[in-house]
Amino acid sequence: MLKRCNFLLLIALAISACAESDKTKAEMGTYGYDQAFFARNGIATEELSTPDGMSRILIVPAYQARVMTSTTGGLQGRSYGWINYEYIEKGEVSPQFNPFGGEERFWLGPEGGPFSWFFKPGEEQDYAHWKVPAVMDTEPFEKVRKEEASILFSKQFELTNASGHVFRIGVERRIALLDKKETGALFGAEIPESVKSLCYLTENTLINRGDASWTRETGMPSVWLLCTFNPTPTTTVFAPYDMTWSGTVVNDSYFGKVPSDRLVVDGGVIYFKIDGEYRAKIGLPPGSSLGLCGSYDAEAGVLNLLKYNKPKGNPAYVNGQWGPQDDPFSGDAVNAYNDGPTETGTVMGPFFEIETSSPAAALAPGEKLIHIQHMLHLEGSHEDLSRIARAACGVDLNQVAAQFK
Repeated sequence: MLKRCNFLLLIALAISACAESDKTKAEMGTYGYDQAFFARNGIATEELSTPDGMSRILIVPAYQARVMTSTTGGLQGRSYGWINYEYIEKGEVSPQFNPFGGEERFWLGPEGGPFSWFFKPGEEQDYAHWKVPAVMDTEPFEKVRKEEASILFSKQFELTNASGHVFRIGVERRIALLDKKETGALFGAEIPESVKSLCYLTENTLINRGDASWTRETGMPSVWLLCTFNPTPTTTVFAPYDMTWSGTVVNDSYFGKVPSDRLVVDGGVIYFKIDGEYRAKIGLPPGSSLGLCGSYDAEAGVLNLLKYNKPKGNPAYVNGQWGPQDDPFSGDAVNAYNDGPTETGTVMGPFFEIETSSPAAALAPGEKLIHIQHMLHLEGSHEDLSRIARAACGVDLNQVAAQFK
């Protein structure tokens, strides 16, 4: 009888242990799940976190020091970045492009035109010939140093553009966490304790390591940062624009004109519907952009604000359109993309992107260009987030939430 009781006790303890294990196991959609996913697949990561462990950033050096995801809620918190789990798990390497996903990745512009990095000289600029250079796709960035709240990576390489000009380029990429006080000062908005928040910057430096200047005649690279997230039926991208600007406010010619039930320009704000069901892209020319934009998921109570160091004056921006161009330096400073079915019906994600670009780097040998982007994630009540959005960028979240209902 005693043996039977001991046996039953062992079974009960085993069941209790399994239940406890299931309870603590990270669910898909959480930061802890994503952290475990990369560990399980043998992919090394670096992490920055606040002392309380709630605000965290996960970085993959092998993916060009890419910020894969982040959270405001610790291991059990919401994971913000879109990650292509299925593709990563396959472990295959495509010679054309490896869509790993990630919350913020480093690329160089332009994508198309006479100075493209994605097409060889003389090639037709179509998808069959499009190829992401390895330095933006499969080559790792080297860690230089890590401090309590920041980490620095670097890379040196050569690239040849579509006009046959060879560039020797150095890149330094620093990723750093900001505290609430720094964040509030940067965005001009007080963040109450009732709102979960995370703000980080990436400081991206281009260096001309060659012997010749980068000019309009040879082509000039630009920093291109692409931030990829998960779409929902209640998410809207918004961007305030300069109402004194007399040129094009928003460029929606990338994949054909965006219909009016998905793109609205009204009262100094651009609204773009994000649901992952209709492939469309928009851009703000540098004269239209005010240097910030964001997205709001009204149902989830998640507000993302993105701010970049908009330079003074009227510098040139590279034109990313594929094929012949009237002006290779008439590009956009800010872009947003909503994923959806292509002409063949396939969908890569779905995901959505918010992108910023630096001006074209007109650099003499040894000179540098620095492009800084701040990403702020906020989770809280509609009322709290509305106050922050109004103070930070003059946008009414009531109008954002109601725009595409």
